Amino acid sequence: MHADVHHLLHTVASAELRSRAGEFRLPRTSLRTRVGWTLVEVGLRLTAQSRDAAAPRAAAFRPA
Repeated sequence: MHADVHHLLHTVASAELRSRAGEFRLPRTSLRTRVGWTLVEVGLRLTAQSRDAAAPRAAAFRPA
């Protein structure tokens, strides 16, 4: 197949796929917001766990 014809067919197919995909697209702002706050919550839980877990180890360590 000639390169120009291949490129033209690819351009037409990709434009059709983009137009059809628009129907199924989720709202980005609400999804980004939910994922962002979920990551903040996970980070806060991890830091709280690491502080709680680090205290007993430091108290159990006795230098010679």
